[in-house]
Amino acid sequence: MASVTFDHVTKRFGNVVALNDVNLHIEDKEFLVLVGPSGCGKTTALRIIAGLEDVTEGNILIDGKVVNDVPPKDRDIAMVFQSYALYPHMTVFDNMAFGLKLRKVPKDEIKRRVYAAAEMLGIQDLLDRYPKQLSGGQRQRVAVGRAIVRKPKVFLFDEPLSNLDAKLRVQTRAELSKLHKQLQTTFVYVTHDQVEAMTMADRIAVMNKGVIQQVDTPQKLYDEPANLFVAGFIGSPAMNFFPATLRQEEGRLYVDAGAFTVEVPEDRKARYLGHVNRRVILGLRPEHMFHPDFLPKGVVPQPVEGLVEIIEPMGSEKFVYFRAGEHTFVARVDPRADYRLGERGVIVFDMARMHLFDPETEKAIR
Repeated sequence: MASVTFDHVTKRFGNVVALNDVNLHIEDKEFLVLVGPSGCGKTTALRIIAGLEDVTEGNILIDGKVVNDVPPKDRDIAMVFQSYALYPHMTVFDNMAFGLKLRKVPKDEIKRRVYAAAEMLGIQDLLDRYPKQLSGGQRQRVAVGRAIVRKPKVFLFDEPLSNLDAKLRVQTRAELSKLHKQLQTTFVYVTHDQVEAMTMADRIAVMNKGVIQQVDTPQKLYDEPANLFVAGFIGSPAMNFFPATLRQEEGRLYVDAGAFTVEVPEDRKARYLGHVNRRVILGLRPEHMFHPDFLPKGVVPQPVEGLVEIIEPMGSEKFVYFRAGEHTFVARVDPRADYRLGERGVIVFDMARMHLFDPETEKAIR
């Protein structure tokens, strides 16, 4: 078992900066997910841990030891790729055993480890099959099993579920979380899917343009995003943003978005007083907007009127897209909410869950 540390790591490919002064400590036995859009540097970070890419500046440490010059085979890590990378001419057993054979592990020990890993993953009946005889989900389990038998200090996963269908992704997410608890080792997992990140991670590192934007628990990222990028990336559908001005009248604080004005709750006024009469961006998640007839307890309500442009019934909920002046936004409401296309309707903002951001720095105003 081991911790992993990025100590001021920068990686350049020619003039392109893939990682820019990254500092990150991954605890022993932690499940950390690197998440972000394509090109944000997350896979490069994973490949640097594995030793498949060299650092341009800084140090990478595994278990407290600098491993910049340690070759991949000596880092005691195992990597599971998006493409599975199974040998088509080998059986499942031989694919899982291949790395151990190269290390000249005794045959009895190889057999014991392979059977133990296969049972853990539910593929003990597939050991005599070839990859072409397996489904995508089964191939993915074999790739994970091949990593497990090596008993590495750190497991690295590079978007391992992206080739699976939606139902199988959900199932395999749960299996990987269970596997992490069983193995009690360090998992570093890369994905562009924030749902995967939220459901599996102990902590998430949100990346953009080679920079770590915020590292925290899934719930903390959702509740207290550090900036506009994190706020918009975490959550589905994404947070709604409204360019506005913060105004004060008769001791009350208002967010004036032009087409509508909403009042800031009393318990939040103090943190925003330094931004009175300045431009701000109001952020509110779709699930914190409600039809007036279906308000839950604890809501600090501010009604806003808008034109209903799109309605998407989802069964257990309904996505309703509104236009208010120049603003378009989506609300995630009760399926019984009575909105009609092309008509004006009232949607209630829960201001207890509001966020304000500085449009210049894009940072959250605390």
